[in-house]
Amino acid sequence: MDLITPEIGLLFWQTIVFLILMLILAKFAWKPILGAVRTREESINEALASAEDARKEMQNLKADNEKLLQQARAERDEILKEARQLKEKMIAEAEGEAQKKADTIVAKAKESIEMEKRAAMADIKNQVATLSIEIAEKVIGKELSTEEKQHQMIDKMLNDATLN
Repeated sequence: MDLITPEIGLLFWQTIVFLILMLILAKFAWKPILGAVRTREESINEALASAEDARKEMQNLKADNEKLLQQARAERDEILKEARQLKEKMIAEAEGEAQKKADTIVAKAKESIEMEKRAAMADIKNQVATLSIEIAEKVIGKELSTEEKQHQMIDKMLNDATLN
C-alpha cells in the first residue's frame, strides 16, 4: 500500500465519514454555534442602536444646553443692562436732589445774609441817628448857652431861610 496514491475504497470511506461528520456537526454543533453567533450579532446591533440613540440624545441635550446657555446669557445681559440703567437713574436723581438742596441752601444763605445786612444797616442808621442827635444836642447846647447866642442863631436861620 502506497500512502501517496489513495485508493478508491479509502476515498469512498473518507467521503462517507466526512459527510457523517458534517451532518453531526450541522445538527449538534453548527446550530448552537450559529445561534450563539446570531444572538451575539443581535446584541451587538442592539448595542449599536442604543449607542446611536444615546449619541442622538446627547446631541439633543447638547443643543438644549446651548439654547439654555444662550438664554441665560441673554437674561444676564438684560439684567446687567437694567442694573446699569437703574444705577444711572439713581445717580441722576441723587445729583438732581443734591443740586436742589444746594440751591435751596444757597438761596436761604443769601436771604439770611440780606436780612442780616438790612438789620446791620438799620442798626448802623439808628446808631448814626443817635450819635447825630447827641452831637447836635451838644453843639446846640454850646451855641445856645446864652441869650445872645440864641438870638444870633435865630437871625442866621431867618437869613438862610429867606435866601434859599
